[in-house]
Order: sequence, then structure tokens, then C-alpha cells
Amino acid sequence: MAAHLPTRLHHNAYVTRDMEATRHFYEDLIGMPLVATWCESDELFGKERTYCHCFFGLADGSALAFFQFANSEDQALFGPAMPASPFHHIALNVDSETQVLVEGRLKKAGLREPNFYVLEHGYCRSIYAMDPNGMILEFTVDNPEAAAGSEQRRIAAHNDLKRWLAGDHRSNNTFRAATHQPA
Repeated sequence: MAAHLPTRLHHNAYVTRDMEATRHFYEDLIGMPLVATWCESDELFGKERTYCHCFFGLADGSALAFFQFANSEDQALFGPAMPASPFHHIALNVDSETQVLVEGRLKKAGLREPNFYVLEHGYCRSIYAMDPNGMILEFTVDNPEAAAGSEQRRIAAHNDLKRWLAGDHRSNNTFRAATHQPA
């Protein structure tokens, strides 16, 4: 890999309407511990703004973070406004045991489609869940056979993209069931 790349994700930030509902979802259902809560005021965008910033930890030290503003006008101005599309999401890598535990807690909490679903991508198995803010999280377990070919995919990535952009939309996912291959 190239030198001077970022070392890891520090955090990915969003705005929440209800910090306690967000805490419950991430800590109690997903299992990501609350690792920091920063309560502060800053001069931001021409105005003093007071907010709470909570961080939910991942194993590598990174976090998903959420803001909640004290002032209802700030809250309305900054969000949350999640896109109404399942293609806008955060994907987190987990092992099989963690995926089973998260899936079980989500089902026990009563999450059902469209707020919770499973996709077998072939190269990975993913569970998807919508948080209280409308953000979609994906919890992915990689197929070990697909992971073994990651160097070949890295080498082919630019050519695969050029082919697709030129109009050749044939699938190159050899791990997906034949029923999911486009005609």
C-alpha cells in the first residue's frame, strides 16, 4: 500500500434527535460501548452553539459519533436528515459470532423489514439495521474465499471500473449465486 495513508477512521459523525435512543441502539442492541461524551459550546458558523457529542467505540479505536444540540434551532439546522436510500449506509466488519449476536439482539428488539434485513452478497454476508435517526448500518462477515483473492481484485479494480463505465455491466462477482447474476 502507498505510504502516508490515513491510519484508521477516527470517527464518523452524525446528528441525532434523541441521544438516549441512539445510545440504547448502539450500546445495548449493537454492543458498541459509549467511550466518550463531550459536552461543549463552540463558536460555529457565526453563532455560539452548545451540544453533546457521544462516541461509540469500535475495536480498532475508531468510533461512530453523534451530536445533539441544546438549542432546537441548531438541532433543526444541522439534522438529522438521512437520505431515504439503503445505498447510503455505514458498513462495519464483524466476525461471524458478533454478527449472530447483533442479529439476535436486533430481532429480539423487534426490528423487522425494512428496518432490518439480511443480504447474501456472495463475497460477504451482511445484516442491515436502521438506527433511530434513519441511518443504515451494515454488519459484514467476509467470505474467506473472497478475502483470499483481494490482491487479484486490487490489481483488476481499475480495469473492472473502466469496463463497467464503458457500458459492459456483466457481473464479476463469482461468489454470488447464479440467480442473482444480471442477464
